[in-house]
Amino acid sequence: MKKVFFLIMMSLFVSTSFLSCREKSEKEKLIEEMKDEGADIDVSEDGDKIKMETDDKSVKIKEDDGDTKIKVKTDNDDN
Repeated sequence: MKKVFFLIMMSLFVSTSFLSCREKSEKEKLIEEMKDEGADIDVSEDGDKIKMETDDKSVKIKEDDGDTKIKVKTDNDDN
């Protein structure tokens, strides 16, 4: 019984440590990067759209039916 309890506790510990060290998604990285650059951040009321702008960069993130679409535009882009 001690062995089973020990195995359960160790598996919980290992799974918790992996979850806490997970790598950030591209969306989270972009949001953090734009905050560091001092961007103006607008979030839609339903939270599906995020628009971030600095003087030379514009990022739009849209979540639609579980899919995340990210558009990055810089001033030197022709698009």
